[in-house]
Amino acid sequence: MDAALLSAYDRPVPRYTSYPTAAQFGTAVGPAQHASWLADLAGASAALYLHVPFCRRLCWYCACHTMAMRSESTLEAYAEALSREILKVARTAPGLVIDAIQWGGGTPGQIGPARLRRIGRRAATLFDRRPQAEVSFEIDPRYCGPELAAAVAELGVTRVSLGVQDFDPSVQQAINRLQSFDDTAAAIDRLRAAGIRRLNIDLVYGLPHQTLDSLTKTIGQALQLAPDRFAVFGYAHVPWMKPHQRLIDTAVLPDLQLRAEMARLVADRLTAAGYVRVGLDHYAVREDPLAVAMANSSLQRNFQGYVADGSRWVVGVGASAISSLPLGFSQNVVEARDYISAVVGGAFATVRGVALTADDRLRAEIIQHLMCQNCVDLAECCRRFDVDPEVFVGGIEQLPSLEENGLIESRGLKLAVTEKGRPLVRFVCAAFDRYYKAGSGRHASGI
Repeated sequence: MDAALLSAYDRPVPRYTSYPTAAQFGTAVGPAQHASWLADLAGASAALYLHVPFCRRLCWYCACHTMAMRSESTLEAYAEALSREILKVARTAPGLVIDAIQWGGGTPGQIGPARLRRIGRRAATLFDRRPQAEVSFEIDPRYCGPELAAAVAELGVTRVSLGVQDFDPSVQQAINRLQSFDDTAAAIDRLRAAGIRRLNIDLVYGLPHQTLDSLTKTIGQALQLAPDRFAVFGYAHVPWMKPHQRLIDTAVLPDLQLRAEMARLVADRLTAAGYVRVGLDHYAVREDPLAVAMANSSLQRNFQGYVADGSRWVVGVGASAISSLPLGFSQNVVEARDYISAVVGGAFATVRGVALTADDRLRAEIIQHLMCQNCVDLAECCRRFDVDPEVFVGGIEQLPSLEENGLIESRGLKLAVTEKGRPLVRFVCAAFDRYYKAGSGRHASGI
């Protein structure tokens, strides 16, 4: 991208893991609303997301809802609260069938193998699970011993995502995450020996002290581990939301031009190695379900990123977990102690969310197409919602400039994101976001 284009799009923009985004969530949605929306899923199917907001130690780059936690009493109380919320979900939506299970965090393994098994048994007892359901689990390779690998396998996990971020020691020092290649390789060997064959590696570009040369070396080392997928994210520097990020020296962060070159480097290196580019930031081997979903236009995006499980809805349990339900989004309280208190008291821990309007649903469908397929038939989407496409498109003021800047091409009411526009697809989506205000500081940079 040239300097003029970088300057034109040097502003915060949502990641569009949902629409409306979490920035539009409000306190009008609480436990009663969440329970009512959950009840609509009785006899239906959904993915189950379990959030564990704890890590052994805090990485300074992280923007997730997590904290360093080793207190056994807190870990035990949290595991019990998770089990109770799972039971409450099952009673509220009887007959719910699980399409997929995702364990995220933080680091789910931090609550320990015995507690993981207990929670897993509770979910298995209460819900029917589709035979082909994928069960995914996030792991910090530094703390993946034989006992955790065995427990994860016993949970029926079919895919593990391993956080790497970067292998360069100076970068690791700057983000407070020291992790050797050998430790990462040993964790992968343990997981494969336990029978888990599908492995993902997470990398991050735009980190402090990171260079094109160091990123090239990291990618080369990661390729030696032969994962099925890569998720490669641009570092989101949001110290106003995550105060611990103030420990990162902004003077050693790559500038916009270098970030853009890093994104291009990642795409070039991984596609040259045989991985298929999936959506904005994922890469998968050709036979991987994510690549297959991309090819057959069934790829979806939700708060866990890109998914191929085919489930339209997500039931989130745990502190800060978000549920995507037929009538809206609902989110649990962020603080673990408040979550435990609410659930142990017999209530759902929902504190905010948003009810969907017909207009929200239309725009959400358009944004899904753009984020997942890099194209959209606006006329077809509008017809599905009984909206005049000419009137609707006439109200999207940014389309001419997006086309003039080469981010999109249009044929009538069919839009396609160009190769030039793929790294900036979030800005194309923002054109259809009626809530978005350019320059809003809540979101991270879109470059």
